[in-house]
Amino acid sequence: MSKSKSSPRVFSREFKLGIIRRILAGENVSALGRELKLTRKDLYAWRDRFLEGGPEALRGRGRPGKAEGSASAASGETAKAPEGPAAELEAARTRIAELERKIGQQQVELVFFQQALRQARGARQASDGLGVTGSTGSSKR
Repeated sequence: MSKSKSSPRVFSREFKLGIIRRILAGENVSALGRELKLTRKDLYAWRDRFLEGGPEALRGRGRPGKAEGSASAASGETAKAPEGPAAELEAARTRIAELERKIGQQQVELVFFQQALRQARGARQASDGLGVTGSTGSSKR
């Protein structure tokens, strides 16, 4: 019996992070999608979620687990945060997520400017001298 197309494939957060690293490193998204048999739409959605919310935004399908639910409730910071090693660990994880998000945004900007520079260099045309323009007819009579 073959697998039905109606059941979605589920990927781990680590798998998605690996793909996002490849995208941010400049790999062609279309080629990556063909290689992994995924749509470009999904790959871009994962990348966008990562850039907006860091690795925590890349959870699997379905209802969040108890740990994820309590972490999202704690992010509201309306109640006084408990002190101690657990609070320090949570604060460190939050800071790491913020820094990873910033690195991801900087990587996207870096790739954008590298591509823009390549296109600008490719658009330049060599000339014979300063201010020299080509003509369609001969200037000699």
